[in-house]
Amino acid sequence: MNETFDLVIKNALALVHKNSTLTQSLVNIGIRAGKIAEISNTTLEGQEYFDAKGLHVLPGVIDSQVHFRDPGLTHKETFETGTKGAALGGVTSVFDMPNTKPSTSTAELYDEKIKVISPQAFVNFGVFVGATPDNFSKLGALEKMPGCPGVKIFMGSSTGDLLIPDDETLERVLKSGNRRVIVHSEDEMRLAERKELAVAAAHPRFHPEWRDVETAVRSTTRLLRASEKTGRAIHVLHITTAEEMVLLKQAKAKRDGHVTVEVLPQHLTLSAPECYERLGSKAQMNPPIREQRHLEALWKAIEDGTVDVLGSDHAPHTLEEKAKPYPQSPSGMPGVQTLLPLMLNHVNAGRLSLERLVELVCENPRRVFGCRTKGRIEVGLDADFTFVNLTRQERITDSKIASKCGWTPFDGMIVQGWPVGTMIHGKFVMQDGELIGRPLGKIVEFS
Repeated sequence: MNETFDLVIKNALALVHKNSTLTQSLVNIGIRAGKIAEISNTTLEGQEYFDAKGLHVLPGVIDSQVHFRDPGLTHKETFETGTKGAALGGVTSVFDMPNTKPSTSTAELYDEKIKVISPQAFVNFGVFVGATPDNFSKLGALEKMPGCPGVKIFMGSSTGDLLIPDDETLERVLKSGNRRVIVHSEDEMRLAERKELAVAAAHPRFHPEWRDVETAVRSTTRLLRASEKTGRAIHVLHITTAEEMVLLKQAKAKRDGHVTVEVLPQHLTLSAPECYERLGSKAQMNPPIREQRHLEALWKAIEDGTVDVLGSDHAPHTLEEKAKPYPQSPSGMPGVQTLLPLMLNHVNAGRLSLERLVELVCENPRRVFGCRTKGRIEVGLDADFTFVNLTRQERITDSKIASKCGWTPFDGMIVQGWPVGTMIHGKFVMQDGELIGRPLGKIVEFS
């Protein structure tokens, strides 16, 4: 008698590994108890069926950099509204940043945050802890807390009060613990020196001049030196400059596996000065959107393998906050819901293959952060899937954005390629643009 599964996904054109190579294969997927139980070319018996004909089935997409503002800044976002946006965008797991209010920098604050956000989560989640000049001796224990992907370092000031500006403190942090740390790399001293230039300019178009190429290069050079000195593995977030990509490519060749790199869809899609003239402070983020030559260098780094991961850096602010005079206007924009549509549009435009995209948002986050039950369609792993229609055209609009902020810098943009289903643990949380049921998200396990 044939084995019966809880759910069978039929006619799945799935992105699976064959002989260590990611390939598109037409299969049936059997799910039992929230796990992938069988992947087969033959008919499977199920209590329920979902026919995926005409769709591509991806491993559940992981957004490894979001700021869901909960607790303490919930006028901008709550974990509920943030994870609703994730589900609508085809994202099955999110890793939340520690610069909430208060910052997630102690075991007590970590536990309290998990308690607050867990009942709200429409998708799976992890929570980073933040490094401070005062907690570095405890980071080795904090990084091992359940649901923690690792430690976040801010070398340059951004939203929040977490900051490690000097090399001595940076090395202390890197010596405490063993897991890969993630880093916002901008040089705080240079930012402070140049702040008055931004005040005098009084327009967001000056943002990439204040937070200039040298600000990024100086910080990343310092970070690579400290990482090599301490032997600590690093993941450098939202790289924006051609010059940094040269440094990072060299460092990766020299220290295989110790250095990994993230870029954002925003920096691959928007360019200065046009975006600032059109969007004003809605285009303001840290590090900034830069000129076309940098955008092209980021794409080259995706093509040559320098880039490991794509994240959204979802960082919402209200329109009222964004309307403040620059540079009082806060940096950051929503992105979790548009990450996949933007990148699928780039796939359709021929900028990258679907297989490469899956590496960047599924397989590599799994590898970099050690979330071993996620990021791959494989027997024994969690039944998290993202269903996409590669031919579907949609217009991104403010009205579709679930984030509490209610806007997107991509309002009005028509894209080809759209997430039409989000499944976690064998249960749909989104189908055809509609959220289904109650929050089912679970804490992600890290090894």
